Amino acid sequence: MATRDRASPRWRWGICAPLILGVTACNLGPSYHRPDVPLPVAWLTPPADAQAVGPESDWWRGFGSVALNDYIAQAQNANDDIAAAVARVQEADAQARIAGAALLPSLTAGASATRQRTQPSTGGPLQTYDLFYPALTASYQLDFWGRNRDLHNAALATAKASRFDRETVALTVVTSVAMSYFEVLEFHDRLQVAQQNLDNAQMILKDFEFEASVGTATALDVAQQATTVATVNATIPPLQEQLRQSTDALAILIGQPPEKIVPGEDSLDALTLPAVGAGLPSQLLARRPDVAEAEEQLVSANANIAAARAAFFPSFDLTASGGYESTALGALLSPATRVWALSASVSQTIFDHGALSGQYQYSRARYDELLSDYHKTVLTALGNVEDGLVGVQQTAEQELRQQDATDKARRAFEFAQLQFQAGTTNVLTMLNTETALFSAQDALVQGKFAHMQALLNLYQALGGGWRQEQAP
Repeated sequence: MATRDRASPRWRWGICAPLILGVTACNLGPSYHRPDVPLPVAWLTPPADAQAVGPESDWWRGFGSVALNDYIAQAQNANDDIAAAVARVQEADAQARIAGAALLPSLTAGASATRQRTQPSTGGPLQTYDLFYPALTASYQLDFWGRNRDLHNAALATAKASRFDRETVALTVVTSVAMSYFEVLEFHDRLQVAQQNLDNAQMILKDFEFEASVGTATALDVAQQATTVATVNATIPPLQEQLRQSTDALAILIGQPPEKIVPGEDSLDALTLPAVGAGLPSQLLARRPDVAEAEEQLVSANANIAAARAAFFPSFDLTASGGYESTALGALLSPATRVWALSASVSQTIFDHGALSGQYQYSRARYDELLSDYHKTVLTALGNVEDGLVGVQQTAEQELRQQDATDKARRAFEFAQLQFQAGTTNVLTMLNTETALFSAQDALVQGKFAHMQALLNLYQALGGGWRQEQAP
């Protein structure tokens, strides 16, 4: 945990007061230290590529899909979430400039012209005259306690956190584009499987109908196969609906209207399966932009504590003004009309109904809240990687086993067809093997997608190739 001095800020008055004329501000704030979150020495599930330290910044190219590369490029340029994150960076930068302005003197130029009619103090008739007054006014608040500096540092840390947030959003968008594209391929492949099985079932139904017409098959045989055809046919509309929905989601992610995206003939089988290196757990914190953002928010809150503490002490203001004042416009800029003023002021809040102490307590509570958020973010990052590693490992094994089950179901169906044609098995056996083959093929496609999904989750958990030392 980060350590902070919990003593009341008022005791420092006796130390800093003798230095009131000094240039260097007193440091009232707690020093920031990165919270200590214990990290494991190694991952519970060894990564497939133990030598690699993490994904590259263009990791999606490892899937070998030109279409995916194009979609991600479009999303990086046109996605609305990324555009909003960029705008938030600009907002934070502007707030940092506003906060930094208080560290420097302000200069104001002004001019006034007055036509006035007054009664002379010595009596006599009323007099009418003009008064012209152009002037420059400079003011500066001595940042003796460092309050303005701390507010500026807090704004700078928030601006930096907004950049990390932008990187987090960009990574989320990229993985979402890849996920949506893989979903499109999954439903395309499942439709292909369903259509192929429907064609095969209809062909068998025609054979049964012919055999029934010549007396070698029964009406029950025909009815059972017709039921299989109807069952397979009923699976197609939901798949077409899901394909369209996934395509629409992909269009939104790349900043295009849904009608601009037309599903192609790509397949999950055409994708390559890149090996992903996870590196060491100790390297993860420098590869996750959300962890970096959470820490910068903590840095900002720490600076706000110092600013709230400094508000308990007096403020010192210097003001200087100079210009010309004359009742005659022609003589306005003569040396005799030159005027100037210098002033210094000090103010100290005596009674504010607890506003300053409330702000101080709020700043401390906010720090504690963000400290818990940081701790949770780090633990979540570690959990994401562990989930990603085991997901990649187990879905790869699932795909291998499902491929074996599909191969065996295909052989069983082929044997059942041959034996049925030879009259050595009944129709029920062939129907069962036909249904088992369709289920196995559909499950295989879903297994391939699950493995792709696990790879994407792992890429995202590892920060998608982002490095904190490369952050802008």
